[in-house]
Amino acid sequence: MKVLALIPARMGSSRFPGKPMAELLGRPMIRHVYDNVVRSHVVDLTAVATCDVEIAEYVASIGGRAVMTSDEHERASERCAEALQTVEEEDGVRFDIVVMVQGDEPMAHPGMITEAVEALLDEPSISVVNLLGRISSIDEFHDHNCIKVVCDRSGNALYFSRAPIGGGLQGAAIGKQVCVISFRRDFLLEYASMAVAPLELGESIDMLRILEHGHQVRMIPTQHSSHAVDTPEDLKRVAELMADLGDAY
Repeated sequence: MKVLALIPARMGSSRFPGKPMAELLGRPMIRHVYDNVVRSHVVDLTAVATCDVEIAEYVASIGGRAVMTSDEHERASERCAEALQTVEEEDGVRFDIVVMVQGDEPMAHPGMITEAVEALLDEPSISVVNLLGRISSIDEFHDHNCIKVVCDRSGNALYFSRAPIGGGLQGAAIGKQVCVISFRRDFLLEYASMAVAPLELGESIDMLRILEHGHQVRMIPTQHSSHAVDTPEDLKRVAELMADLGDAY
């Protein structure tokens, strides 16, 4: 079972331009993500998927691997599908599982990757796994950048939204999306061939394309804390959280 970890990253974020290279505790944020991912013992190869030369050159400078992709992708999952095909062609290898770790998840602990991969290994019927985090406050619940998820009794996503949904913070059926997502190889390629869907466009959330086409997304609660960086304010908050955690990052 061969596992490829891909870190999609681009400089053109509308909410925080240039954020992959923004300084976080003395290093570009993308370096924190990359270093955490390569620490995972379940990953055979890690690469950054990007359309920006600046990011690719930086990754190469630290001894990492970068894969150049089209600059026309609207979804990180599409970028990863292209990068998967490039890596397989260049290396003459076929992967079984692809783990996407967003470039704005500097707190992505290696254990999160294990959680996402093992869920696929444990249940052959599952095609994609998305980690589910705990919503820690009312402010986070109302934050447009925090993607909320409502789940069914089996742990499958019913809906993803940037709006407050699910009746509040009480109950186990709602949490926040953590952008550590594992795909079976063929399903990631299938995702890239699916038509763009209305809810996906309205919410700007990759996983809604999967739901709108009638597939399931299994949500797996993570045992690790995480806070994505969507704004400069998030960067400051994550710096504080990571400094408090010390050697864990």
